[in-house]
Amino acid sequence: MNRAVVHIDMNTFFVSCERLANSELNGIPLIIGGGERGVVASCSYEARKFGVRSAMPIQMALRLCPNAKIMKGDMELYSRLSHDITEIIQEKAPVVEKASIDEFYLDITGMDRFYGSYKWTDELAQRITKETGLPLSFALSINKTVSKIGTGEAKQKQNLDIPEHMVRPFLNPLSIQKIPMVGEKTFQLLSRIGIRTIRTLSEMPAEALQQMIGKNGLELWKKANGIDTAAVEPYSERKSISTEHTFSQDTIDIPKLNRVLLGMVEKLSYQLRSEQWLTSTVTVKVRYANFDTETKQCRVQYTSADHILTKTVQELFDKLYQRRMRLRLIGVRFSGLVRGTYQIDLFNDTEEMLALYQAMDRMKTRYGFDAVMRCAGASFKPNSKNEILKRKP
Repeated sequence: MNRAVVHIDMNTFFVSCERLANSELNGIPLIIGGGERGVVASCSYEARKFGVRSAMPIQMALRLCPNAKIMKGDMELYSRLSHDITEIIQEKAPVVEKASIDEFYLDITGMDRFYGSYKWTDELAQRITKETGLPLSFALSINKTVSKIGTGEAKQKQNLDIPEHMVRPFLNPLSIQKIPMVGEKTFQLLSRIGIRTIRTLSEMPAEALQQMIGKNGLELWKKANGIDTAAVEPYSERKSISTEHTFSQDTIDIPKLNRVLLGMVEKLSYQLRSEQWLTSTVTVKVRYANFDTETKQCRVQYTSADHILTKTVQELFDKLYQRRMRLRLIGVRFSGLVRGTYQIDLFNDTEEMLALYQAMDRMKTRYGFDAVMRCAGASFKPNSKNEILKRKP
């Protein structure tokens, strides 16, 4: 039996959410992002016609499209609507993977025995739009890779059904940039030797491709040939990551506790970004010397940025730690996880902050987590001027 995998992508999700809340934004070039030194988190199709794209500096976007309206963005609104969409899909689909705040995979294999798979998906899409007011695109095919590429094409045409015998004819004429794992560097490398279409890439010997670009060469060759065995992973908000620290001696040293919390958040945030997770719930735990244990949690905008999460953790700790007894243990947990690559707060952070996180993560990945760390003084405050970076010798 052939697999039936659907990819659903909410069209310009942040922009659509803002237009749902304010119809006066319809039809105008709209950019969602930070201030003048920030970056573009999302943009309308009207803005894209001028060359504006996600992650572009706001100043550059305004040079391309000077009449665009800039909005800071409302992650609380986006998170709520994403949750509503998720509930609608989970009610109907047997297996759902939430790939990001606005992107879903559905495994509906076997659905065609009782009901046409495409018809079922189309009716689900219509229900989502009717109940939320948000537009979307989808593609149905035999695996995650083909359906995701199909959704990208569906935005320019219409929702697509790509059965097995149509996979190669569909993929062959497309640019290799349509393959999800092909970034700008890989595209330039392959372009230099004349490989620009998926057909050409699929006909290249897998061994030669592996020698050229390394361990991902074989995986790239498989995707070019429409081969992808990755399963649709059921979505669950119960997933979490956490860490705890037990002190060798019970302590009431607040600066020390703050430094430990900072290290915990930095470690967990790096793990989130490395594994492409975003968290929506933060929990802080304390255990007193008499073994009384208390926790406090709050919901946050989907994020994986440690400077944002540090502020939240410290605020929770300040509210939680009121008894001023010695502590024997503190802990931090991030839950309500969804897959996502919005690695930092695109609405508040500058282009420099984006570059800083990327550089830090590259160093951590290459040399180990301790290669670069934040240093906090006794009076550490998140985002304060006394917060610096230090590379260990």
